[in-house]
Amino acid sequence: MTDDKPRPKLRFRLEAFPERYSLPPRPTSAAAAVQDAHRQTNFLLPDDLFLFERVMNVQLQAVAANARARSPQAAGLFTMWSRAFSYLADACALTVQASYSSATPLLRATLDCIAVQRSLLADGFAEYEDWYAAAITRVNERKALAIDVGRFRAASVLAADDRLGMLYRLLSDLALPHFGTSTLVIAPDTNQQRMAAGFADNAFHLGWAELMTGWLNELAAAQVQTVLETDVVSLKATLRADAEAAVRDVAAAAEGGRRCYVEHEGGHFLFHNFRRTATGQPRRIIL
Repeated sequence: MTDDKPRPKLRFRLEAFPERYSLPPRPTSAAAAVQDAHRQTNFLLPDDLFLFERVMNVQLQAVAANARARSPQAAGLFTMWSRAFSYLADACALTVQASYSSATPLLRATLDCIAVQRSLLADGFAEYEDWYAAAITRVNERKALAIDVGRFRAASVLAADDRLGMLYRLLSDLALPHFGTSTLVIAPDTNQQRMAAGFADNAFHLGWAELMTGWLNELAAAQVQTVLETDVVSLKATLRADAEAAVRDVAAAAEGGRRCYVEHEGGHFLFHNFRRTATGQPRRIIL
């Protein structure tokens, strides 16, 4: 089915990457609710957003420092890392527009990409190198280039990490069309008497905004930590120190305060301080 001639050795090259990441700008032509969500998110959670911008730019500095990497291992790392970075950037853009329902699948996908990277690092890229050796072929009958799918799952890596494993289970539930999670996302003010849903609604909700910005930072830091633990990329001492400091600051930002957070308790997820506005009554939600 494929050409019998010897295939040329596949060469990896990183040809493009952004020089800098910037937070989503104010959507001047968007609907009033979207503009209000952007304003409130930036006003109430500026430290979260600036920290996210900082961690994303640490990643881009690491990419720039290793742009000449050519190995199959670099190919495996950069392709997954690039997807994780883009998912996070897009999830942030959705979060500041109060599109919380759309952001959760991207956060889950980010965790999948981080898990694959960590799994590849753990086994020395053996499975990826096997795939890479024969990944690209030519199907002459179809006059087409064939790319082997290379299906790979690494959920076990997340299961071994208590925090990321819990977050993956929660984000999976939120991303899937379960009845209860759909209610929590689309009708967050639901009580025993009333389920008031917003259809494709972009109304700001402080609890969701605090959760999303916290998760954005946590996953961006997890990606940075993954890069710090591999010798596939090389980081100068100053950049490594900046990366380590960013990871520490993300961990410190998650501690204390009245922000909304989630615990896994008794087989359920317990949401604390879930409220629409800063002056609203905090609620606990069991999912």
